[in-house]
Amino acid sequence: MSGRGTETDLVTGAFSYSGSRIAELLIESGREVRTLTHHPDREHPLRARVQASPYRFDDPLALIRSLEGITTLYNTYWVRFERGRTTFAAAVANSRALFEAARRAGVARIVHVSIANPSIDSPLPYYRGKALAEDALAAAHIAYSIVRPTWIFGGGRDILANNIAWILRHMPIFVVPGDGQYLVQPVHVDDLANICLRAANGGSGEVVDAAGPDAMPFGALVRAIRDAVGKNTPIMRVSPAAMTALAQALGFLLRDVVLTADEIRGLTAGLLVSHRPALGHISFIEWLDESGPTLGRGYLNELDRHFRMRRTSAHA
Repeated sequence: MSGRGTETDLVTGAFSYSGSRIAELLIESGREVRTLTHHPDREHPLRARVQASPYRFDDPLALIRSLEGITTLYNTYWVRFERGRTTFAAAVANSRALFEAARRAGVARIVHVSIANPSIDSPLPYYRGKALAEDALAAAHIAYSIVRPTWIFGGGRDILANNIAWILRHMPIFVVPGDGQYLVQPVHVDDLANICLRAANGGSGEVVDAAGPDAMPFGALVRAIRDAVGKNTPIMRVSPAAMTALAQALGFLLRDVVLTADEIRGLTAGLLVSHRPALGHISFIEWLDESGPTLGRGYLNELDRHFRMRRTSAHA
């Protein structure tokens, strides 16, 4: 707590995508904010307003100290894909250590950002790992809420919508895995952040989906982005296996991971959609109408953002 009695919250990854929007809303509401990050010195608009400390998963006592005085922990920590020593198993272990440190530090509540449709039985390591992290939170003996976003867009830093637009602008064709009829249901980062803040006041053990009002086939979403950026790029359907090979080839050219095989499998399995009433209000299609002229002007490189600065994890 500060000397003024203002409550202090901690957002993991407050200099990342969804974490920064959660931190901004907390600051606007009058709360003080700290963060744990692998990039404590990263240049960011919130840098002067958020006290940053490095993750200390290797030092349980240091991790506990970094969480002392915190009312609510908003956790966006995770890894998008495995690379070197950055693995899903390590992410689950680190999440378990973070939850235990929060309990020992006296944190009143954890709001944990997960993913829509996680499953312990999933053949996809990302979704299985997310389910294991949720189980670790439930076993931590601390009040908690879980927020499960579908596909996050908006705010100028969303990789998927931006890079779909970039490919439509710069490549001779765009390929869609499978028949393109599987549904996606994007949620705006502002809606996600507001859902997370509301979850801090919900009942313990509450699990909510964060999904927007527009659910549509993926092929229709790609065509909507194509129209918004004013291109006539042909769209071709290919098998998921061919899509994986093409994504790897494009990633080689761009020195990035464009889409993983598991992400393609999750997409075509319809896992980027909620089966509950939508809590988000911002329409993806209406956002496209406003953002189309600038969307995809530059490519957003995931490896540059997270790994080339330093071997690290990603955030939601």
